[in-house]
Amino acid sequence: MPVEFLISALVTLLVVVDPLGLVPSFIAITNELPAKARRSVALRACLIAAVILAGCAIGGDWLLRTLSIGLPAFRIAGGLLLFSIASEMVFGGRLVRQSLDGEAAVGEHVRNIAAFPLAIPLMAGPGAITAAILLAGRTQSDGHGDPVQLAGLIAVIAVVLTLCLIAFLLGERVSKLLGITGNVVLERLLGVILAALAVQFVLDGVRAVWS
Repeated sequence: MPVEFLISALVTLLVVVDPLGLVPSFIAITNELPAKARRSVALRACLIAAVILAGCAIGGDWLLRTLSIGLPAFRIAGGLLLFSIASEMVFGGRLVRQSLDGEAAVGEHVRNIAAFPLAIPLMAGPGAITAAILLAGRTQSDGHGDPVQLAGLIAVIAVVLTLCLIAFLLGERVSKLLGITGNVVLERLLGVILAALAVQFVLDGVRAVWS
């Protein structure tokens, strides 16, 4: 297995997924959750994103072609959904809207936000999906895939998502240091930034459609 390919895949996915860059979003989105629930969100989100990216590496190109779905559509849809989360963060309408009736409601919310918006589209977004598909294409020669290189790519995906998990768990400590007031201010600020990111997703998708 070429070491150059593994290094290239690792650098590409690290830049696209950006584990450190995701920490502020993780802190803001999980701000009102207890520490145990935050750790659960971090683990679930990373596992979901790993499965999605590995799946895209294995059969993503075939699936998109079969369904006639373009990556610009992913960008636009992801941006619109992300904007709805950002607006709730800015206006303070998140999570404890009904005080979350007990642990069952907290557990359901943990599952929901782990899948969206953390796993999709923040970690396994259009850029990461595109990178996984293109890197998987590089493992093919004469129309046939190299299973060893593909396994190496999946291992690289696992490493990148593990780094995301570590970054999230370290970010939890930052949240504790900020305290209640600091977290509220940070949530509003990051909500605005997340809204801008969502708009950028949509603009990138529209630009790709018209280019």
